[in-house]
Amino acid sequence: MTDYRAQNRGDASAYQRYLAGMDASMRQKVALTAAHLLAEGTVADMGSGSGAGSDALAALYPRLQVVGVDVSPAQIEHSTRAYHRPNLRFVVGDAAEPAFAPASLHGIFDSSMLHHVTSFNGYDRARVKRALEVQVAQLCDGGVLIVRDFVDPGPGEVLLDLRDDDGHDDDAQPLTCSTAALFRRFSRDFRLLQPAEKRGFHFVEQPPPRTGWRRFSLSRTLAAEFVLRKDYRNDWELEAQEEYTYATQTEMEAMFAGLGLRVLASTPIWNPWIVRNRFDGKIEIRSTAGVLEDHPPTNYLVVGERVAKDQGVRFEVTTSDAPPSFLQMMHHRDRISGKVLDLVRRPNDTLDVIPWFVHQGAPYVLARMSFPRPLLAHVDADEPALDGARAPHYVTEPLVVLRTDQPLALAVEEALASRAGIESQQIRGMMRGATYYPSPGGLAEEVRAVFVEIDPVFVDRPLPGVSDFSTSGRIGAIEARQLLRAAQVGGLPDARLENNTHVLLRHLGLDLGPWIGEAITLEDGPAPAAPGDLSTSPSRRRFEPTTDARGFLGLRVLDVEEIDASGAVVARGRREMVVPQQRSRHSVSCALLRKAQGEVWIALHDHDLPAAQMYTGSSRLWVAPAWRLPRGVSAKREVDAWIDERIAKEHGVEVVRSWALGGRYHPSAGATPEVVYPRAVEVRGDGRLSWVRLKALIDGLDQITDGNLRIAALRAAHALQIG
Repeated sequence: MTDYRAQNRGDASAYQRYLAGMDASMRQKVALTAAHLLAEGTVADMGSGSGAGSDALAALYPRLQVVGVDVSPAQIEHSTRAYHRPNLRFVVGDAAEPAFAPASLHGIFDSSMLHHVTSFNGYDRARVKRALEVQVAQLCDGGVLIVRDFVDPGPGEVLLDLRDDDGHDDDAQPLTCSTAALFRRFSRDFRLLQPAEKRGFHFVEQPPPRTGWRRFSLSRTLAAEFVLRKDYRNDWELEAQEEYTYATQTEMEAMFAGLGLRVLASTPIWNPWIVRNRFDGKIEIRSTAGVLEDHPPTNYLVVGERVAKDQGVRFEVTTSDAPPSFLQMMHHRDRISGKVLDLVRRPNDTLDVIPWFVHQGAPYVLARMSFPRPLLAHVDADEPALDGARAPHYVTEPLVVLRTDQPLALAVEEALASRAGIESQQIRGMMRGATYYPSPGGLAEEVRAVFVEIDPVFVDRPLPGVSDFSTSGRIGAIEARQLLRAAQVGGLPDARLENNTHVLLRHLGLDLGPWIGEAITLEDGPAPAAPGDLSTSPSRRRFEPTTDARGFLGLRVLDVEEIDASGAVVARGRREMVVPQQRSRHSVSCALLRKAQGEVWIALHDHDLPAAQMYTGSSRLWVAPAWRLPRGVSAKREVDAWIDERIAKEHGVEVVRSWALGGRYHPSAGATPEVVYPRAVEVRGDGRLSWVRLKALIDGLDQITDGNLRIAALRAAHALQIG
C-alpha cells in the first residue's frame, strides 16, 4: 500500500482550498477525454478526492458506471455522503494497487494524481510505471487510460526571471514575500520529505535583467517546478513536499506504448486564466542566450487505449520511390495575375455519415474511434508542433464512405449495415447536411454530410477490415456536446466530426453546452462602413489548366509499418499524401472579429481558388484569412508576431488582441498531415475585407463551403454565445 499520509493537509479550510483548486479543472479534464470515452461501461476516477470530479463524470455520462477511488477513508466517507447518483459509487483504494478485477474497466482517470505516487514514495520515478502496469491490467481491450498531470519539460539550462518588487524580501513568510524571495526558499524546501541534507537544489543568481526583477540560472525542469507552484502559498510546505515532474512527454508516450497502449492523444495544456493572471508579466523563461521562450504548459494530457496483443500501437513511415496512383497533382493559372496554383485532387465523392439519436434528452452521434491515420505519423524532425502536441496515429472521426456510382442513400444504408450493424429498419430518417471543402487551398476534395436518425443504440463494436492494418478501430456512441468540448481544448483532432456535430445540434435546436476554451471578450467600437452581403455574390471563373508547376505542393508516397507494443511489425501498407514543399505543415486560420452596438461582426476574405471552380464552375470562395507558416516559425511568440504582420499587410486592419479559438485540428487526415491552429483576432478598421454579422453568417452557414471558415465561425459563435 502506498503511503500517502504525508498528504494530510491539516484543518478543513486547508482541505477546501486544495480541493477547490483540483475540482475547478474537472470540466476541462472531462472534455479532453470525450472523444475517446464510450457512453457505456465502467470507469474509475483514481484519486477522487472530494468526489466532485467523479460526480461530474457521472452526471455527464449517465450510462457510465463511475467509481471514485481514493486512498483516504475519510475522503470516501465524505464523498459518499455528499454525492448520490444511481451510476456513482466510491471505494477506498490505492491507485498503485489492484482495486478492480482484471480487464473489468472501460476507462481509468488519473488527474493530477501520478505525481503523488512518486512524491510520497521517496520520489521514486519508477513507481509511475509500476502503477500504470497495475492500472492497465484492470482495463479491458478498447479501454482507455487518461492521464492529466504535470510532466518533466526535458533537459537543458534556462534563465528564470522573477519579480522582486511584488512583496518583501523575507522568505520566511511565503504569503507576503516577493516571487524572487519565494524562489530562494523553494531552492531549500524542494522535496521537503527528504532528509535535510538531500532537499533543495543548486542555482546561480545572475545580474538583474532590469529594475524590479531577479534572474536565476537553473535547469529547465526546476524552473517549471517553481513556476507551476509559485502561487500556492497558503499551503506552501505541503506543496514543497511534492515533485510535480516525474517523466517527460516522450517518456510517457514510450511507457504507454510499452504497456500495450495505443496513444490517442498527447498534448500540453495551457490554462488561459493561469497564463494571463499568473505568468504574463510575472515570470519569464529565457534560453541561456537570452531568447525569450513560451510559458511552460500548465498540464499535459496523455490518453492511451489498451489493444489486443496482435494489434499495433503506432506507425513508422518512410518515403517510397513508388509513383502516386491515387492522388492526382494538377496545376491552374490565374487568368488575371498569371500566378500558377498547385492543387491535388482526391478521387471519388467523400460522404461523412453521422448516425444520431436522442436518448433521455441527450444527443448522441456514432463515430469511428481509434481509426488508423498513418499520415499523421509523418512529422519532420525539424518541424515541431506549435503547441507541443504529438499528432495521433489513431483518431476519432465520422463514418467516412467513399461513394462511386451508388445512389447516395443506398451507399449510406449499406455502410451502416456492414460497419455499424445498423439495419434499414433501425433508420428513422436521413437528412443531407452541408457540402464543403476541408482544405481548398491545396486539396480538391468535396465532402458531403449525411445525417441519419436511428433508433437509440449504444453501439460498441469493432469496425470490419476497411483498412489494411491490424485494426480499423471501432464504432461507438459519443454524447454530442461532449465532442464539441473536446474540440475546444484540443481533444478532438478531426475537424469534420466537430463541424457536423455543430450543425446537427443547431438543426435540432439543442443547446451547445458551455464554451470551455479560452474566453473571448470584445470591446464595442464602430460598425463597418459598408457591410458585405453574401447573397449577391456574383460568379467568377479565373483559372485555366496549365502544365506549369509552381512547386508549392508535392505528392509523397509512404511505406507504412504498424508497430505493436513489443516493437514488432504487425502490418504494412502504403499511403499517399500532399505536403507543402516551401512552407511548413502548420496553418493558422483566423476569425477576424469586431463588436459594434452589441453585435459581433466577422471578416471574410473574398478569394478565388481552383478547387471551388472545379466543383461549382465559379472560382469565388468566401474564406477565413489563413496562412501556411514559414518553416522555422514555431514558438508561439514568433507565430503571433508573424500572423499579426500578415493581417495588417494583406488585409489592412490593425490587430488589437487575439485568443486561441479552441484546439488544433486536422482538416483531412486521410490525404495530408496539415494541422490548423484557429485563432480569434479582434481588429480595428474595415481594411480590404467583407464584414458580415456573425449571427447572419451562422444562420446562412450552408452558403459557406470553406471548411476553415466554417470551423472559425462556429467556434466564435459558440464562444460568444451567438445564435
